[in-house]
Amino acid sequence: MTGVPYILSIDHLLTDEERLTWQAARDFGTKRIAPVIEQHYERATFPRELIPEFAAMGFLGAPLHGYGCAGMNPVAYGLTMIELERQDSGIRSFCSVQSALAMWPIFTYGDEAQRERWLPGMARGEIIGAFGLTEPNSGSDPGSMRTHARQREAGGDYVLTGQKMWITNSPIADVLVVWAKTLDFGSDNPVIRGFLVERGMAGLQTPETHGKLSLRASITGEIVLDEVRVPKENLLPGVRGLKGPLGCLTQARYGIGWGAVGAAMSVYERARDYTLQRTQFGRPIAGFQLTQQKLVELHNDIGKGLLLAYHFGRLKQDGKLTPEQVSYLKRDNVRMALESARTARSMLGGNGIMGEFHIMRHLCNLETVYTYEGTHEIHTLAIGRALTGLSAFNS
Repeated sequence: MTGVPYILSIDHLLTDEERLTWQAARDFGTKRIAPVIEQHYERATFPRELIPEFAAMGFLGAPLHGYGCAGMNPVAYGLTMIELERQDSGIRSFCSVQSALAMWPIFTYGDEAQRERWLPGMARGEIIGAFGLTEPNSGSDPGSMRTHARQREAGGDYVLTGQKMWITNSPIADVLVVWAKTLDFGSDNPVIRGFLVERGMAGLQTPETHGKLSLRASITGEIVLDEVRVPKENLLPGVRGLKGPLGCLTQARYGIGWGAVGAAMSVYERARDYTLQRTQFGRPIAGFQLTQQKLVELHNDIGKGLLLAYHFGRLKQDGKLTPEQVSYLKRDNVRMALESARTARSMLGGNGIMGEFHIMRHLCNLETVYTYEGTHEIHTLAIGRALTGLSAFNS
């Protein structure tokens, strides 16, 4: 994994190509992201200058095949998510949204013309994507969305009206995958469909969200649609209903489950290094029993989280991974990472809140990761439904 001791390792379970991918992603993060990420976090800016380098590394559309994408297997993809989030959740979020929430629906639900038009440029980082599902009054209950699309004549274009918020990349996106309740001409039964809304369409605005105390190195905004006319050719033809956006979220949650392990590794390794160097009462505080207990708990939780991610990665590779298992992965590993960051922060005392030690940044970021892409509570209830056959949240 790293130069820091880990008793539980998955290195022997990986192929040579997977190990090389992991090492390359780690080296990239160390050399290119680490030197600038704290400054971007403090300034609430995203390092856009790195986008071409993300593309060159194969991070954009990494799990997809063809169209200039890297075609990584699920485990290799997960290992890159570890290293991106080891640096910052906002960096992993950018690549995750581009790959799983913007490129994946075009690849999976789009037609060949849409794939050819968008995916190669997105893989090169020349076209940025975003995913519009969450609304001011529609979060965990996406079926209650108010954004709507109406076809005013048979076979004609669609007109979209509504608002999406908490949208990663929206202020810089060239194409936005927007989900709306749609009425085809002559129909009285709305159905949720996906649309490719393009930058420059009349009536589209994407204002940036300011004042965040978390994910500050990620660009977040809204999607405001005021009678935006979208060509019928921009309708994703391959899916109808909530299974469309939920299928995208399953892909993104899978990457988050791996990425959270990287954040936990980062805070553990920093806490270990600090406690080995910090002396009190005449010796390093790593030599005290309570400190060692905390380090052991951090270390052991990371090992279990990594093994869980690897296990589900191989299931995904075999086409056997279920949405409930993805909920399990996202829920447990993000909780583990957040608790790890809180513990590591306390081990540094006052220094734990300082930017130069990076732990507080991870802690603040993980408070958001705990909530987005399905809250901790919703994933709990999804697993509970799988265990009991009873739904605690469906009306």
